[in-house]
Amino acid sequence: MNTVPNRRMPPKKNWFEKSTVLFVGFLFAPLVITPSFGQDRPAGAVLDVGIRLQKSVNLYAENGFTAQYTSQKLASQRLYVGLSYVTSRLGTALGSNAIRQDNLLVSAAYYFRPKGLIRPVVRANLGYFSADLGDDIFDALPNASLLASPEVGLCFCPDIPLKINASVGYNVLTGNGTTGPGTLYPVFVQTSITWNVLKKPKN
Repeated sequence: MNTVPNRRMPPKKNWFEKSTVLFVGFLFAPLVITPSFGQDRPAGAVLDVGIRLQKSVNLYAENGFTAQYTSQKLASQRLYVGLSYVTSRLGTALGSNAIRQDNLLVSAAYYFRPKGLIRPVVRANLGYFSADLGDDIFDALPNASLLASPEVGLCFCPDIPLKINASVGYNVLTGNGTTGPGTLYPVFVQTSITWNVLKKPKN
């Protein structure tokens, strides 16, 4: 059982998990759509920049920023390398007394069906987690950890430089408040909305 300050635990928001399941299910349905409706691969490099909305199942919402890069040299633009930062300061802890925690991630993602409107995506994340427990009485509790998590999901890639990613991830390294941070939960869902800032407008 996780050892965390109980007064800072948020109420369960089952509507979020249910809506996420419905959203991911909705994304799976269009996999039969003809791939030609999706984006053509750009001739040059791609730099997608945007926001990442993340939610640990039965715990905090953590939001922030994300960026990923690819080029023809990276598996013909199927392989992306990225950097993300998400924090409860922009989620559950915004305007509340929830624990302020931060996640910094570096990632590698592989996109299947590179010309499809809906593209399956697998991603591997490595990073660092830290939590500000606030009161001095919690100083003895662990509040930092390395991060390692795989993600599996789908990307909606219309014929504009937009990408909408939805995925489910699993934190391999977690804690129970004694051997690791008590607010580092294993299962999370995330949605990322990005724009290719290197895409040149058509004349």
